[in-house]
Amino acid sequence: MTKKILLSVFLLPAAMAFAQQYGGMWIPTELNEKEMKDLGMKISAKDIFNPQKPSIKDAVVQFNGGCTAEIISPKGLLLTNHHCGYGQIQAHSTVENDLLTNGFWAKNMGTELPNPGVTVDFIIDIKEVTNQILEGTDNLTEPELSKKIANNIEVYKNSQKIEPYQSISVKSMYYGNKYYAYTIETFKDVRLVGAPPQSIGKFGSDTDNWVWPRHTGDFSMFRIYADKNNKPAEYSKDNVPYVPKHYLPVSIKDKNENDFTFVFGFPGRTTEYLPAIAVEKIMNEIDPARIAVRDVALKTLDEKMRVDNATRIKYASKYASVANYWKKWIGEVEGLKKSNAVEKKVMYEGSLVAKNPEVKTTLDQLNKLYNDQAPYALNNAYYSEVIRNAETLTLANLYSNYITAVEAGRMDEKSLASFKNRLSSFYKDYSAELDAKVTAKLLALYANKTAPQFLPTGFDKYKNEAQNIQSIEEISKNSIITGRSEVNGASLAQDIDKAFSNQDKLIKTLKKDPVYMLFTNLKETYIKTADPQYTSLQTKIDALQKKFMAQQMATDKDRKFFPDANSTLRVTYGKVKGSTPRDAVSYNYQTHLAGVMEKYVPGDYEFDVPKKLIDLYNKKDFGIYKDKTGDVPVGFTATNHTTGGNSGSPALDAYGNLVGLNFDRQWEGTMSDINYDPRFSRNIMVDTKYILFIIDKYADSKWLIDEMKIVK
Repeated sequence: MTKKILLSVFLLPAAMAFAQQYGGMWIPTELNEKEMKDLGMKISAKDIFNPQKPSIKDAVVQFNGGCTAEIISPKGLLLTNHHCGYGQIQAHSTVENDLLTNGFWAKNMGTELPNPGVTVDFIIDIKEVTNQILEGTDNLTEPELSKKIANNIEVYKNSQKIEPYQSISVKSMYYGNKYYAYTIETFKDVRLVGAPPQSIGKFGSDTDNWVWPRHTGDFSMFRIYADKNNKPAEYSKDNVPYVPKHYLPVSIKDKNENDFTFVFGFPGRTTEYLPAIAVEKIMNEIDPARIAVRDVALKTLDEKMRVDNATRIKYASKYASVANYWKKWIGEVEGLKKSNAVEKKVMYEGSLVAKNPEVKTTLDQLNKLYNDQAPYALNNAYYSEVIRNAETLTLANLYSNYITAVEAGRMDEKSLASFKNRLSSFYKDYSAELDAKVTAKLLALYANKTAPQFLPTGFDKYKNEAQNIQSIEEISKNSIITGRSEVNGASLAQDIDKAFSNQDKLIKTLKKDPVYMLFTNLKETYIKTADPQYTSLQTKIDALQKKFMAQQMATDKDRKFFPDANSTLRVTYGKVKGSTPRDAVSYNYQTHLAGVMEKYVPGDYEFDVPKKLIDLYNKKDFGIYKDKTGDVPVGFTATNHTTGGNSGSPALDAYGNLVGLNFDRQWEGTMSDINYDPRFSRNIMVDTKYILFIIDKYADSKWLIDEMKIVK
């Protein structure tokens, strides 16, 4: 350990300097323009974000509340990841017309497919409002502090004049030390335009997820529609393509190592400023628990999906969602260990204490709180992951919340309709028989991994997985929640309206349902033995983290701080670059179509390749999309600091042209959510040349290319 700490001390200054230069998710109104230009940027910060004039921010949207997308034509053509549009592609798919397998390409605007409920959000303006939001809070503690801040936020929002299709969102930054207000404009008519088959858009699937070298054409295309006045509107056949204030030119110039690049998007969540003790708990306890639960769920689903086509389609999107963070957490644990994240944090904390002795008091308190919370946090990780991944228990939780709402008088007609729609959507992609097996295995894991004081009385009977499979299947067959037994003469999975026709009878039947009683036993025990302690300690940790954050910013005058990601619009910048993540292992920054053919496994669900793509490769029919090697570039890596939510974000060159589509990170660097390390942290992007090659040569959709401004 001593050797490691000394090594960390030696490496820290250089690593920190590099991290300040390349790491960071910057609020676009607070960019370090000089540093960006020193790295090679040719445009100005105002070209990136300007609330008064058209700028690049007017081409960047949050897609459906989670991913990022960008406008690439004057007719509202939208580009995002295949995995971001996966749910919509799946929704339009059937066994007879499988768009996941075959892909989809509209032949004209009239054949583009509507997606009810899908939205895109533009950020119109960003303002710091810290003084307004924290007014009158100086001497307050929880819960009065939160109430006062919430009231101040409402007062601020109500004071702003906005259009009916706009909204104001006030976001906390730096753990509540600053606040920013975002003016948001939401469009609700978003139509599917094109998607490659998953053998291109999901090539490599789970094996290659988070992995470099990568050969995935992870893109899909949508279009924003507006009313005749170019304003947001609900879906209507009379709507017209949206005319954007700005759209991104698409570059097909060759890329070179050390080219400047920046990524503009909506990163979801990072925790860069945690104390060392928190990182240690994540690395050694919390992440391993989450991984263990998802490992069981994924293996069980995979067994069925490989042999049953209907199940594969039904569970495709859910499986990908569960697998995504399962693999990310595995890489995160390894990356935290390899980058000596805990040791680096300890040394940094030591440097803060040397400058400001008050920091030691805060850190001592944080260390005690995290250690006190550890057993409850571990139970929280297991419990929440089991309920989330055992869908039958997820359903029981939904019905539990429904009963609570009814009995509290909070279930009006609108709420009931929304709840029933949610259930219909859930049952559409739910297999009770398959999930009975998943639930049985997860209950066995929970019974074996959870400390006895957190288990319901008699829960030891669930420790035997084989016995569980039989008993949970029997429970499932006799449950109305699973839809395999009826209430009010109907199955909840097949005729929700009829099943809900007599609410009193429904609720009485639910309360006696075997799945409901199993879930209630689990939930009540968790609420009694773990949740209050976990939550109470977390409230204290959050208050101290706010103080620790303020102390870091006040003490370390040499460091440029950026706020942790929180799904707000950010800019990150760096350079196109390969990496050397392990001894004697060196990765180039670029992959090519030849690599797709090297990985090709005929008939394999992850590595099959469409015949037409093989033919194009064999004929070397690459058109204008080949690079200096004579091949089509597929993906590339750079030092941009990205995370979940950056999926679909535009990767831009020094002039603001689109050069790639962000879709992943290199596995060895997924710990960058907690500890950015310039040696390993790389974001992965689809090359625009490959995107256009697929649209033009593979999909024969040149009409879409003709909409774009191509930079050669």
